[in-house]
Amino acid sequence: MAKSKGARIIVTLECTECRTNVDKRTPGVSRYTSTKNRRNTTNRLELKKFCSHCNKHAVHKEIK
Repeated sequence: MAKSKGARIIVTLECTECRTNVDKRTPGVSRYTSTKNRRNTTNRLELKKFCSHCNKHAVHKEIK
C-alpha cells in the first residue's frame, strides 16, 4: 500500500517589495523556504523576514 501524504509541506516565501520596487540596493528577489502544516494553515503564509536585496525586514508571501 502507498503511504498517504503527510500534513507538513515545504513552501517558498518571496519578498513582496522586491517584485514591485525598482530602486533597490541590488537586483534580484529574496526567497526563503519554510514548512507549514497544510491541515492547520490552509491560507497562504505571510512572514516578516530580512530581505538582503532591500536591506530591511519585509513581508514575504508564499508562492506556488
